[in-house]
Amino acid sequence: MAIKRSNWSEGELRILEFESKVLRDNPLGDPAIRKLHVWLPPQYNTASANRRFPVLYDLVGYTGSGPSHTSWRSFDENLPERAARLIHEKKMAPAIIVFPDCFTSLGGNQYINSSAIGRYADYLTRELIPFVDQNFRTLAQRESRACFGKSSGGYGAIVHGMKYAQCWGAVADHSGDAHFELVYRSDWPNTLTELSKYSQPPRQPGKYKPPSLVKGLKPGEDDGRVRRFLESVWANEKPSGAEIMCLMNIAMAATYDPDPKAPNGFRVPFDLETGELIPARWKRWLAHDPIHMVAEHRQALRSLRGIFIDCGWRDQYNIHFGCRILSRELQRHGVKHLYEEFDDNHSGIDYRMDKSLAFLTRVLVKR
Repeated sequence: MAIKRSNWSEGELRILEFESKVLRDNPLGDPAIRKLHVWLPPQYNTASANRRFPVLYDLVGYTGSGPSHTSWRSFDENLPERAARLIHEKKMAPAIIVFPDCFTSLGGNQYINSSAIGRYADYLTRELIPFVDQNFRTLAQRESRACFGKSSGGYGAIVHGMKYAQCWGAVADHSGDAHFELVYRSDWPNTLTELSKYSQPPRQPGKYKPPSLVKGLKPGEDDGRVRRFLESVWANEKPSGAEIMCLMNIAMAATYDPDPKAPNGFRVPFDLETGELIPARWKRWLAHDPIHMVAEHRQALRSLRGIFIDCGWRDQYNIHFGCRILSRELQRHGVKHLYEEFDDNHSGIDYRMDKSLAFLTRVLVKR
């Protein structure tokens, strides 16, 4: 449904520049100086100067960046407009919303620390949170601070609720990555086929001859094709859908199985030529799968004031199966949460934030 533009106050968007010490000299050479968008609700400038507000951090999905959620949209609301409407309709309590830029040369990250990508969990928790609390009238306590996101951002939110509960009072996970055996493993054959275009020597029709591999490589290390693929994508202004999906799996490898001693700083979980799973490498991935993390982090999860999870039951990446398992594991370990499913897929589901934003501000402001 098309959204009619409003006449009510839409708050104020401030754009700051933040220089990160954590991201300085990151292995990908990505910028340490980044724009930080901060949206202030209409009440921020009209209320008493002593009034302070809860804070929500928006963790965007793969290939996205925080500022993309504040841009103008045709026939739709951006996130500040959505929040302003919800506040006007009294469905959401006034809150400050922060839009971090966590984009990387690999198309994004999962909001955790990686020696192959950068320390993005530390960037959020050790730098941006104190910076925002110092520069705006926030309720500077974990009970009044939440993070939320979709897809990779949803993954980041639920994992931050596990590993960084000292910073967050509540989390909302929209269609966040879970059940890696189904979501990632099934897509890796496509990635291996894409990478094969960059093997050396080039393939020729006829009798199959295995390419000569670089001597001394350990299982999962690049024989050169991953680097050649990356250089090709970085030089291409219009990567294909297959290239983006391949880049995503490489980004996940760099996130879940970094190795400073390996080519490119990470290893992949499959033999690049035969497609055989490398158990030791895949084990590193599964350690980061939310469905396997609940037991270890159940006390941190129980300490949160609220956990919201949802997913479309037609998710084209099959994430709804992982969300169901995640909800089951949370329930099994006595972690209160709200899990909902809806009739849609993985794309164009920002309208679900009508529920999560209302939920988060409700649990953050309750006493």
